[in-house]
Amino acid sequence: MNEPGKINYLEFPAKDLAATKTFFEAAFGWSFEDFGPEYTAFSNAGIDGGFFKSVKSASTDAGSALAVFYSDNLEQTQSTIEKVGGSILKPTYSFPGGRRFHFCDPNGNEFAVWSDNDPTPAPG
Repeated sequence: MNEPGKINYLEFPAKDLAATKTFFEAAFGWSFEDFGPEYTAFSNAGIDGGFFKSVKSASTDAGSALAVFYSDNLEQTQSTIEKVGGSILKPTYSFPGGRRFHFCDPNGNEFAVWSDNDPTPAPG
C-alpha cells in the first residue's frame, strides 16, 4: 500500500544490468522486470526499486545512503554473496544490538547485511 510520506521505492546505479539481475536473483531471490535497455525494476526485496544504467556506483565513502538487509544467518548470507560474485568491503563487526558486514554487488554498489542473532552458544 502506498502511504504519503513513506519510502516505497529505491533506485541504484548499475554498469551491467544483466550481472545485477543474476547477482540479486541468486543472492536474495529478487525478481526483475526490464523497462527498456537501461532500466530494470526489482521486487520481492521488502521494498520495490530499480537499477538504472550508469557508470557510477553508490558507496558510503562517496556520501551515498546505505541500504541494509536483514539476515537470520549472517555467515550463510555472506557465503552466498561471495559465491555469486559479491565482495566483502567490511568484515563482520559487532554493534549494540547485533552484527553486520558491508559488501559490494558486481557494479561496485555498497550494501550491508545485519543480524540480531548471536552465533555463540549461551553459557550453560
